Parts: sequence; structure tokens; C-alpha cells
Amino acid sequence: VQLQASGGGLVQAGDSLTLSCTPSGRTIGNAAAGWFRQAPGKDREFVSAIDFRSVTAYRDSVQGRFTISKDNGKTTVYLQMNSLKPEDTAIYYCTLDRLSYRHINSGWSGGDYWGQGTLVTVSS
Repeated sequence: VQLQASGGGLVQAGDSLTLSCTPSGRTIGNAAAGWFRQAPGKDREFVSAIDFRSVTAYRDSVQGRFTISKDNGKTTVYLQMNSLKPEDTAIYYCTLDRLSYRHINSGWSGGDYWGQGTLVTVSS
């Protein structure tokens, strides 16, 4: 299973971007999926996740600005990012659980599959 992430780019503070992640070889189905990010010189950190109930979780710093969702066909997971800040600059990685029906929360450490990352750069 490979995860293809896209949608990153260079934007100004206050702008919006939407990231997409589509797995090949399977659908998202009822597995948990989400996004992590890694800024230069920092550890990878949780951003957001969504589970089979469509329950969502966010890190505090993006709550109210980012929205995670998945399409009805459960083939793609999205991360809508609004009011972007320079501190959101990072490589964003999507991740997907191998098994179904796992609950998620903000302490989720990610799934079994990881994408290659898409770079988001926010200028001030």
C-alpha cells in the first residue's frame, strides 16, 4: 500500500491550502487516517486524524483552523488548512491504519502506512 499526498505549496500567512491523500492498493474504508508534520530541526508531530465513525482529533495549535475529512467513497482523506501561519511550515505526511475500526484521539501515533510527504511553506 502506498499513500500519495498532494496539495502542498508556498503560500502567505492567512492563506488556505487543502492537502489530499489517496492510498493505492486499497481504500481508506473503515481504517483510521490522519496527518502528521515535521518542521526543520523538529520531531514529527500529530496534526489531525479521523476514524471509522468520522470522529476527528486535532492538535491544539490547529484546532479551529484545520479540518480533516474523507470522501464518501472512502478513497481520499483531506486536510483543509485555513488561516495558515508561518509556524505551520513543515512537511506534511499522511498515514493510514492497516486494520479497521480503531478509535483515534489526539494521542494517536499514526498508522501502519505512511506517505512520502508534501511540503507546506507559509511566508510571513
